[in-house]
Amino acid sequence: MTRFLFSLFLAAAAALAQPLTGLWDASIVSGGLRIPFRMEFSAEPSGAAQGSFFNGDEKVTSTSGRFSEGKLELRFDYYAATLTANLADGILTGQYVRAGRAVPFEAKPFVRPAAAPEAAPSIAGLWEVGVKSSKGEGAWRFIVRQSGAAVSAAILRVDGDTGTLEGVYHDGKFVLSHFDGARPAVLEVIPEKDGTLTVVQNGRERLTAVRATEAREKGLPLPADPSRHTSVKDPAAPLHFAGTDLNGVAVTDQDARFRGKVVVLAIGGSWCPNCHDEAPFLVELYRKYHARGLEIVALDFEEADQLQNPERLRAFIRKYGITYPVLLAGTPSELSAKLPQAVNLNAWPTTFFLGRDGRVRAVHAGFAGKASGEFHEQMREEVTALIERLLGEDSASSALPGR
Repeated sequence: MTRFLFSLFLAAAAALAQPLTGLWDASIVSGGLRIPFRMEFSAEPSGAAQGSFFNGDEKVTSTSGRFSEGKLELRFDYYAATLTANLADGILTGQYVRAGRAVPFEAKPFVRPAAAPEAAPSIAGLWEVGVKSSKGEGAWRFIVRQSGAAVSAAILRVDGDTGTLEGVYHDGKFVLSHFDGARPAVLEVIPEKDGTLTVVQNGRERLTAVRATEAREKGLPLPADPSRHTSVKDPAAPLHFAGTDLNGVAVTDQDARFRGKVVVLAIGGSWCPNCHDEAPFLVELYRKYHARGLEIVALDFEEADQLQNPERLRAFIRKYGITYPVLLAGTPSELSAKLPQAVNLNAWPTTFFLGRDGRVRAVHAGFAGKASGEFHEQMREEVTALIERLLGEDSASSALPGR
């Protein structure tokens, strides 16, 4: 009898878990716009649950969660975010809260379209979009991949990319959207008769995209070069930095651990989506080159409440397996004051590459994530080659006094 009752219990628990497990078509409402995206959920008989956003092929998965009696709660600690929803009549409704800001959330089980999408014009390839950004940019790149009516794309700015926007062609336009727990976006892309694209960003800003091969002829300036966007006032002087680690210990560029080393100083914050894109690459570089003399230091700028209790930053460190020093330097508004040697320092992230003499040998603004395709691969190759070159320099001949 006991075994029979236990079997009934397991069957009932599995029945409760089954409605949640699988792919869902979800949406949030942000800035008055509905942003559709896909999620994946799973639930165990114990009540443990998990949810994942997507950024292209990458999963952004919850750190903990529960699903019980139709109530779902997921935590994404590295975003300081929580998703709560109730399941009723096959629909999840609730809210997503990130950094204290709540937006409505809804999801329905994914159903593969029965009919093939309508025929679509080809927009695959590299485009450039004329803009006047707050960071002084005159153009962005628009990278498009297409299979029939389905499109995945990304806008690449000096900060980095938007994440992978996905959608299909319908009624004369492509509607693309993205949400991976951060950077919500929706684009309407309308092919025009003159071969350009009208790009409506988040229902407000209308932009024009032209093929990259035609951009100069049409008067568009070059997109910002991330290797030239930020510089330093005096390249002959060592770059100074300071912060405290998460144990409250002060760390500066004068510490013995940095003497004669190649140092990568990564400016960012756990609130910054493109910093999340960058972190796995920095971890990879540190593992590969630390024994040869590479030091990486993350100089983080966080909101005031996170400076008091950096729970999100701790979760960020755990998520990416960061073992190099992570320092708290101040709030984002203090960036220029904390690094007065820098010029035009306004992209998140920005990475400084210091030779064994402590001088800045290169600066890279932003981070082109996997959504940017060949630009991501090119950046990885260039940074790796730079580090190899700097590590090959003679520390004795290049060291400055006091280093």
